[in-house]
Amino acid sequence: MEVLREKVEEEEEAEREEAAERAERAEKTEKMMKPAEVSKEETVLTQDELRDLEKKLAAIEIAIPAEHSIINKSLIDVTKLPPSYTTNSIKEEHLLQVADNFSLQYSHLCPDRVPLFLHPLNECDVPKFVSTTLRPTLMPYPELYNWDGCAQFVSDFLSMVPLPDPLKPPTHLYSSTTVLKSQKGNCFDFSTLLCSMLIGSGYDAYCVNGYGSLDLCLMDLTREVCPLTLKAKEAVKKKEKSVPKKYAVKPPRDLTSRFEQEQEYKRLQEIRELEMRRLREEEERLLEQEKANPDPLHGLRVHSWVLVLAGKREVPESFFIDPLTARSYSTMDDHFLGIESLWNHKNYWINMQDCWNCCKDLIFDLGDPVRWEYLLLGTDKPHLSLTDDEDDDGLDDDDDDMEELGKEEEDKSFDMPPSWVAAIEITPEEFETRCPNGKKVIQYKKAQVEKWAPYLNNNGLACRLTTYEDLQCTKVLEVKEWYQNREDTLELKHMNKVTGLHIDYFKPGHPQALCVHSYKSMLPEMDRVMEFYENIRVDGLIKREETPMTMTEYYQGRSDFLSYRHINFGPRIKKLTQNSAESNPRPMVKITERFFRNPAKHADEDVAERVFLIQEERMQLRYHCRDDYITASKREFLRRTEVDSKGNKIIMTPDMCISFEVEPMEHTKKLLYQYETMIHLKNDEKMSRHQAWESELEVLEILKLREEEEEAHTLTISIYDTKRNEKSKEYREAMERVLHEEHLRQVEVQLDYLAPFLAQLPPGEKLTRWQAVRLKDECLSDFKQRLIDKANLIQARFEKETQELQKKQQWYQENQVTLTPEDEDLYLSYCSQAMFRIRILEQRLNRHKELAPLKYLALEEKLYKDPRLVDFVKVFV
Repeated sequence: MEVLREKVEEEEEAEREEAAERAERAEKTEKMMKPAEVSKEETVLTQDELRDLEKKLAAIEIAIPAEHSIINKSLIDVTKLPPSYTTNSIKEEHLLQVADNFSLQYSHLCPDRVPLFLHPLNECDVPKFVSTTLRPTLMPYPELYNWDGCAQFVSDFLSMVPLPDPLKPPTHLYSSTTVLKSQKGNCFDFSTLLCSMLIGSGYDAYCVNGYGSLDLCLMDLTREVCPLTLKAKEAVKKKEKSVPKKYAVKPPRDLTSRFEQEQEYKRLQEIRELEMRRLREEEERLLEQEKANPDPLHGLRVHSWVLVLAGKREVPESFFIDPLTARSYSTMDDHFLGIESLWNHKNYWINMQDCWNCCKDLIFDLGDPVRWEYLLLGTDKPHLSLTDDEDDDGLDDDDDDMEELGKEEEDKSFDMPPSWVAAIEITPEEFETRCPNGKKVIQYKKAQVEKWAPYLNNNGLACRLTTYEDLQCTKVLEVKEWYQNREDTLELKHMNKVTGLHIDYFKPGHPQALCVHSYKSMLPEMDRVMEFYENIRVDGLIKREETPMTMTEYYQGRSDFLSYRHINFGPRIKKLTQNSAESNPRPMVKITERFFRNPAKHADEDVAERVFLIQEERMQLRYHCRDDYITASKREFLRRTEVDSKGNKIIMTPDMCISFEVEPMEHTKKLLYQYETMIHLKNDEKMSRHQAWESELEVLEILKLREEEEEAHTLTISIYDTKRNEKSKEYREAMERVLHEEHLRQVEVQLDYLAPFLAQLPPGEKLTRWQAVRLKDECLSDFKQRLIDKANLIQARFEKETQELQKKQQWYQENQVTLTPEDEDLYLSYCSQAMFRIRILEQRLNRHKELAPLKYLALEEKLYKDPRLVDFVKVFV
């Protein structure tokens, strides 16, 4: 919708400009025709043309946007705004008078310059100085501490509304709080909000009123390259030149013909030139297509952006920020055509430099009054100092004059009033939602970017980049999708529409430790590559490549030093019944395994590669190469059955092992060693085949899991997100319910102590004096009896524990000689526990004896104060 609205506004703007040009030409024609001596017929014809032109101009309906279209009265009640929005303080009125006086002097001295943008109206139609509209604020979000994060938030959060008149600054400049609430504004509103955030973050930032290109003013990025498509430059490592050895073998003589080489070089050079010419012509053709039409208002379109000067926050060089697109530009960029003025929260400066060469020759030394005329004397920018010679010559003569001038400047200085804007606040919901209505679409050159708020899409889609082949964006090349809060840790999907290749990227935490999954089809036994996170899988697998007939696995950090396994499959045996890949696996033809060097073994005994030729029944071994050797030992075994057709055991023979030893004279492997090696290889072959079969099953399991994850696309919700987390919400409600029930239970515990005795009386009968006294006495006697019973109960338990301990001690004295160490340990443990229980009972009894009289007196006092007995008991007393 925003793109359509921008196109409509551009068409209206073009019609308005065309109408203005026609009227101007008509006026010029009329002026030229007045002094000329022409015939009456020619005069009549000219007047008719003018009348037709007036009718055509009157028939054109130009929809001029209202000045207050940014504010929606239904959303913002102007009457509820703070008093600073509707009135001006005395200091602000004084500042407005100073600004008007400054504007009059400026217009008198510079009559050819446009009027200054000093005090536009706010949302309450009250004039406010532009510097007081800035409200420096440090946001409580780490992402909004740097300039790029602030610019990206402002660009995403607000929707751009073009200026009512592209040749003049706006008549209204709204507060940042109103702009944030309505989520839309013009370039000046964007700059004001961004500058407030940057100054609050510690940057030396300024709002700029100047002139920009058509693309910059209309936020047109169709001729700009999308930053998401730019690839980081990889550092090219230069090959180190090997130092020539002193004793090296001379290369053979080159016997090829130099003439033939020169002819071949010329032929290749001609082909290269033709290709370069073709590419150059194609590039020129594309540039001609991309070239924008000349703008009739070039250099006159008003625009506002942010200037960040070097110095603070370790900014090495001054640069511009376009708040509409959040892109940074050099101060010499061609998009910025001139500057009229700039301001921050402390002062206002007018550019006195010539902008004939855009902003390329501007010097941003705000302390130089020749280049930048300031409004208020109280500026924090240091003034230019004189040279040493001039300073030394006139220092003694002008001391008194400088002191007098300093006193006069102090008297004339005027501090900037505080900002009238309320505190800028961004709620966590607004910070998370970012885009208006949770979605934003940006069109770039041959690319389109779509952004969504978190949790807006059910599958967690947060951003999509679509790259096209042509400028009209009709042929899709590739699509990239970024996801957030996925339970399957999916982070990025890269889909190439030309090759059909899909690449899924995962964050750490996937059940199968997946990192990257490249595939063209989710069907099993197809071309795919799976990469896994290191140091997460127990088997050390880091990569698996699969084709219809092969499977290659790469390992790292294994205890058996396995680094590589390659399996070749044969055609599957067809069966009558339709079975799945699990029940009818592909037959294995060859298994190749490679190993890292094991420093604990000798090189001639450390296997570097072993190959199992299953159908040929052969096993090949290649050992690691010794240091300073160019060949390695090898062995090949013929795998035969252990028994022949008659059941006789086959004996190991020398022809069953073919070996090559690097140093045959050092040690000769006997036949028994070869036999044991072959037996181990047979077991290793079984194990390798089993592991290859498990790898096939794991691939099927991963594919099935990915299909389930894509269908479910469940999103994770933080336990701190109480609005979306249903489990946390239910848990909180359950806790509140438990607390409420506990409170009711405590209330029920505090039961009426007279209720059991009042229940003995007839219902509805009033108490008499005698009945009241009897209730009091019965309640006290019952409570006294309960205290006595509790004391007797504690005393009985105390005596019982004491007697049992004495019996146990007597038993120990009688059987001490025959007890085993285990029995003694049990006896000591029992005594320890018994003494603990006795001490606890003794403490409880003593405490009960101390508190019982106090509890009795407390109950008696409650009875005397009870409203049902107070009248009768007092009379009786």
